Amino acid sequence: MIIDCHSHAWNYWPYLPEPPDAKSRGGVEMLLHEMDTVGVDKAILVCARIDHNSDNNEYVAECVQRYPSRFIQFADVDCSWTDTYHIPGGAKRLAETVEKYRTKGFTHYLKNDINWLESKEGLKFFDKAAELNQIASLALNPSWMPSLRKLALQFPTIPFMCHHMAGLTADEPLPKPMLKEVIKSSEITNIYIKLSGFQYVSNNYWEYPYTDCNSVVHQLFKNFGPRRLCWASNYPPVSLATTYRQSLEAVRKHCASFIGENMDLILGGNMERLLQNAG
Repeated sequence: MIIDCHSHAWNYWPYLPEPPDAKSRGGVEMLLHEMDTVGVDKAILVCARIDHNSDNNEYVAECVQRYPSRFIQFADVDCSWTDTYHIPGGAKRLAETVEKYRTKGFTHYLKNDINWLESKEGLKFFDKAAELNQIASLALNPSWMPSLRKLALQFPTIPFMCHHMAGLTADEPLPKPMLKEVIKSSEITNIYIKLSGFQYVSNNYWEYPYTDCNSVVHQLFKNFGPRRLCWASNYPPVSLATTYRQSLEAVRKHCASFIGENMDLILGGNMERLLQNAG
């Protein structure tokens, strides 16, 4: 089974410049078509209430109701563009969201207020996530890693999934301090990495197959191992650089030399296991 662990669906295209098909380009039917074309069985819809899409949690819930065998919702809880970002009461809002949408996981996009993960409100938030048996899908950069490690140790039952190779870049100069921070996090067994966002990691946004990213992926594979990496497309934003098929083949074909027989775990087995144990 192939599971795309990070995709999106929107009623309205959230990025500028606005395209002529803004009302359809982000629709779930576009994603479903791409999945069927390349043989992807399921996808996690990571909610992102950006700009015109303040109702994205509701829209994605409707998508899941229409296609329950194909999509799983990770609801947006207090993400960085919302009015509730890091204001008191996050644990209560998380509990209300999980109850409303019956989620197995949630997403939280972070800015640079690094101390929040270790704050009283942050700890209450993740204590509630542990109580509700949720997967935590986090958008963060490597500077968050020391705080994330402390958090993951305190809440060992929560799988913490870092978006898009945890914000690493292929052109980080030596001695690569950000890469070292992410690799150090591999010591904590409930921290996972999404093998996605190659266009963000690469020096050249559009240069599939992103061979300059191979060293980053190889280091992640070497240190996190095959059971804590999960493939994702990041569709539809990925379409600004490459196709949905290429987002899959960037891992399945072009990283096969070192992933080898563990490919099935990364393409879906790991995510399937996490979902079975969540919620």
